[in-house]
Amino acid sequence: MRKLLTDAARTLVPPAGDRQGPLPPLLLTLTLVTGLVDAVSYLALDHVFVANMTGNVVFLGFALGGAANLSALASLTAIASFLLGALTGGGLGTRFATHRGHLLRAATGAQTVLVAVAVAVAAYADGRVTTGVQYTLIVFLGLAMGLQNAVARRLGVPDLTTTVLTLTLTGLAADSTPAGGEAPRPGRRILSVLAMFTGALAGALLLRHGHLVLTLGLGLALLAATSVTTHRLSAADAGWIRP
Repeated sequence: MRKLLTDAARTLVPPAGDRQGPLPPLLLTLTLVTGLVDAVSYLALDHVFVANMTGNVVFLGFALGGAANLSALASLTAIASFLLGALTGGGLGTRFATHRGHLLRAATGAQTVLVAVAVAVAAYADGRVTTGVQYTLIVFLGLAMGLQNAVARRLGVPDLTTTVLTLTLTGLAADSTPAGGEAPRPGRRILSVLAMFTGALAGALLLRHGHLVLTLGLGLALLAATSVTTHRLSAADAGWIRP
């Protein structure tokens, strides 16, 4: 338990000179955004994910198999948007290959713009999700999440992919042994799970009361704060900025 709490504390407030610098808490914030955004996409956009592509592939199979209340077109749109966002993220990764701070700043800045468009569309529609609004939100949110996933992958911070928890949960269980072994970075892994859970829970509660714009606006505020914070922290020549 002490190791878990110590690791969690080091993740939330990295010690001076830590190899990953401020990246862990920043990526936890993006994980929280993922929970919010996928709550919007699944609960308000007709059962589709914009960050969890495993779910979309499964939904696509279900829809083509004739399952009710699932749209093959919506799943394909989400997958295509996510891939385009990931392609863009790969380009940013190449451009800022030598500076992880500038990479995260550019990515979260671009995400802020994409999600801002989604907020504006939802606000203009006054929360009513017509077919046009639905697909516009899927495209812009899918682009943002694909970009985020690609950049998190390039940053290479262990156990903080920001959009996928399967390997994190598997590692938490598989790396522990009945003989008393303990998984590495247990605090970070649990915080990652809690961050996405918290985002999803908050999104579900807000959407339950019809607050689509507020839910997206919260995600937008977190992205903007992450971009500004990254810009300020990456100005110095610290060790963590190097790949």
